[in-house]
Amino acid sequence: MDLIEQLRVFLRVAHSGGFTAAAEQLGMPRPTVSLAVQRLEARLGVRLLNRTTRHVSLTQDGQALLERAAALVADAEELQQQFNPQGAPLAGRLRVDMPSRVARRLVAPALPGFLARHPGIALELGSSDRPVDLLHEGIDCALRVGELASGSLVARPMGTMRLIHCASPAYLARHGVPQSPADLPAHQAVNYASASSGRTVPWEWLEDGEWRTLPLPGAVAVNNVETYIACALAGLGLIQVPAYDVQDHLRSGELVELLQPWPAPTMPVNLVYPHRRHLSRRVQAFATWLADVLAPHLR
Repeated sequence: MDLIEQLRVFLRVAHSGGFTAAAEQLGMPRPTVSLAVQRLEARLGVRLLNRTTRHVSLTQDGQALLERAAALVADAEELQQQFNPQGAPLAGRLRVDMPSRVARRLVAPALPGFLARHPGIALELGSSDRPVDLLHEGIDCALRVGELASGSLVARPMGTMRLIHCASPAYLARHGVPQSPADLPAHQAVNYASASSGRTVPWEWLEDGEWRTLPLPGAVAVNNVETYIACALAGLGLIQVPAYDVQDHLRSGELVELLQPWPAPTMPVNLVYPHRRHLSRRVQAFATWLADVLAPHLR
């Protein structure tokens, strides 16, 4: 096994947290994975991993190698692709992360088309509402909704997502229908705590050409969109939510859109990836396909 393959195995062990998980993901016997890391350590003359019976963790030298190894493996893949025919079938593993509701409602139903077009790609789709570290978790690209916090990533804008104000009929029957933002102080919200900062997101709307914000009281705060919508359906308060995400509930009457003359802000949607001179053809193909999938739901 050459150096690049040893580095590839090391990265998979580091990202998965163990030899068994890495072996399953790579489709290799566990002893082969363990031997590859041992030989890499012997080649470099350092210990890269602390091993226990249940888990492995990076040593200081292993942590230092992690970023360099990811760049070397990426460069090797790019070099190979540069001399491959452009029409050659795409193959290999592609690791993607995106918000859970986008993955479940929009992307997963369309995935059979992407995989039928590129049967050689093995896709790992992570879906969560927490920010992930692309480089250290070995993610090729991630879909981010909202303002980007990190300037170290390359971003491909996909569009903006429209938010709407809404509540359940049960809530409105108890508390009344707000007719304008002046009525908001008399209402409760299902508060949403940012997964990155932990801060509760205030209510926000456009009025007379200016953005206004107001913290609303609420009996419950959540940090997951699935739970956020469920609490609104249970009549626990007002929510501001992507319009695509509640279309079925609006059509069925389970939720009612409110305050339409005072719209909520739109949220930017970007596909981000670590800074590289050349994107792999796998990421390019996925980005183009994803843009088509999301286009009907974005501005």
